[in-house]
Amino acid sequence: MNIIVCIKQVPDTTKVKIDPETNTLVREGVKSIINPFDMYALEEAIRTKEKVGGNISVLTMGPPQAAEALREAIAMGVDDVYLLSDRAFAGADTLATSYTLSKGIEKIEQFDLIICGKQTIDGDTGQVGPEVAQKLGIPVVTYVSKIENIKNGQIKLKRMVEDGYEVIEAETPLLITVVKEINEPRMPSLRGTMKAKKAEIPTWNANDIGAESERAGLSGSPTQVVRIFAPEISKKCEILEGEPTEIAEKLIKKLKKGKVI
Repeated sequence: MNIIVCIKQVPDTTKVKIDPETNTLVREGVKSIINPFDMYALEEAIRTKEKVGGNISVLTMGPPQAAEALREAIAMGVDDVYLLSDRAFAGADTLATSYTLSKGIEKIEQFDLIICGKQTIDGDTGQVGPEVAQKLGIPVVTYVSKIENIKNGQIKLKRMVEDGYEVIEAETPLLITVVKEINEPRMPSLRGTMKAKKAEIPTWNANDIGAESERAGLSGSPTQVVRIFAPEISKKCEILEGEPTEIAEKLIKKLKKGKVI
């Protein structure tokens, strides 16, 4: 089975700074990690390969330093990695990001299963995985908590929903997004870490994947950040004094007048 995992490098902090001129994240001086939900996607790809065999390719879009995320993936045990890096990809929203990733996947060509984390911790949209599936013209199953069985191009999945679980059977090729309940990511092995240090990371630009400039990066993003600001938080309280019955009467009056803060 040929598996592709899409990952993203994100800031390892909740104190994210925004460039006021561009309204984009300031990444300089901030430690970056693989998006935590993508770690579950990597682990599930490796476990699936251990069960049914095959090849794992990992794809990410980002600046040159995103290659470090791919090295970590190699250390965990994946086979091939690819970095999509071009200034033309900068400023992409989820639509432009999914377009670029889908073009990278088309260049890889061979795949039966694509695995993504359910969302990233910096954007929290959960849109990229389903959008990639739509652009590739393949089915998608989100919030997968277990791959129960894979046989003869058929996959049986357990999917989390609000009031329990759904069991879904689907055919490959297929894209799934996974939740943290699916597994526990492994630590990179020493042998894998040494291999990762020596690995050459293939880097593809817009021309390499045949991406149209008007559909990638800021140019291909119909949603743009106009302004970023922290909302003002104000608190107001009033202490009601007196006997319990008096306090209750005062509170009821305020409730009726709609003056309770």
